[in-house]
Amino acid sequence: MISKGHKKHTDLTRPSFGNFNRNEWALVGGKCDAIKLLASDIIKVLSSAYKCAYADTSHNDDISLLPGRLASGAVLEYTDQVNYNQLNYQAEFNAFKLRETFSGTDLVLVNGNHQQARAQVVIICERKKASLQKRVEQLTNVQMILLADDADDIFPFIKDSIPNWQELPLYRMNETEKIISFFQNKMQQAKSVLNGLVLAGGKSERMGFDKGAINLNGKEQRYHVADLLKSFCNKVYISCRQEQQKDIDAQYSSLPDTFTGLGPFGAILSAFREKPDNAWLVVACDLPLLDEQTFLHLTSNRNVATIATAYQSTFDGFPEPLVTIWEPKSYPVLLSFLSQGYSCPRKVLINSEITLLNSPNPYDLTNMNTPEELEKIKLILNQKIAAQ
Repeated sequence: MISKGHKKHTDLTRPSFGNFNRNEWALVGGKCDAIKLLASDIIKVLSSAYKCAYADTSHNDDISLLPGRLASGAVLEYTDQVNYNQLNYQAEFNAFKLRETFSGTDLVLVNGNHQQARAQVVIICERKKASLQKRVEQLTNVQMILLADDADDIFPFIKDSIPNWQELPLYRMNETEKIISFFQNKMQQAKSVLNGLVLAGGKSERMGFDKGAINLNGKEQRYHVADLLKSFCNKVYISCRQEQQKDIDAQYSSLPDTFTGLGPFGAILSAFREKPDNAWLVVACDLPLLDEQTFLHLTSNRNVATIATAYQSTFDGFPEPLVTIWEPKSYPVLLSFLSQGYSCPRKVLINSEITLLNSPNPYDLTNMNTPEELEKIKLILNQKIAAQ
């Protein structure tokens, strides 16, 4: 017998996904050809800034034969088409598989005559009136109404089912610029909140003592970096091991690792586990030469269409994962690498689509792992002070 207070599964903060994605709209009520054309017009403009996708259902009433090797019993077939890649599935796509597949996109438009989405754009079309009336219960979050060429007013049953219909944008289908502007505004509003994460949970084995507690800029490094981040982030957390949490100054928020034994990789995953819909500006505590200009340049050039915005290391030319903005869409990517046996955040960046920047100061990314490196850092800081 299980007690009422017992929970079989751990409570997790779930990302705010719909059927496909965080940002998805069903275009419902119009002719399917008109929906496809409108989706193409929107995607053509927005694809310069966002990764866009479209979902529909085949209109082929005949029995469709399986393509290629799927007809022979394969469950999937991948073809490099040179200009694009094609992947055919035979397996059924449930909600979990759909969200996994569309997780790398920023915007999903859906033919709402066949598929559902968490938000809807209703098209008033006389020839599709009966079809739309059958889908009234699906209109749970209507955000815009469009009038087709054959429509002069909103159907009474739509007015009855949408209490705030008078407050919604109302355009004709041919007012493409206004419709696109609507989606551009929605995507700007949907930009994920940026939090800061100061990595201070390492064991500092090469240094011999806690690097986060070193005082080089008037306070311990973990607090110095956290204070620098405050101007650029909604909230800043100090990442630490569970046993370290009691040592963190109560003035600072801490976030203990829940993915243990994985170093910085686990700290990033722990942050996403806590707030999966937020982006994270991840910074190691052992970079004492960082300044506000470094973070201003990084945040000003943040690209939400890629999984991360990072600096290129001046030492080896690879992305620097520990002065990086990780977007929410990077969470499933990180988990995928972990499932394949990799726990290196740099490897994720190297093998993913990211935005790579040059640092405004070549010394910004200098870290300190040994007492010898610490002494060099002290010398550079002293020279800076003397030059002021």
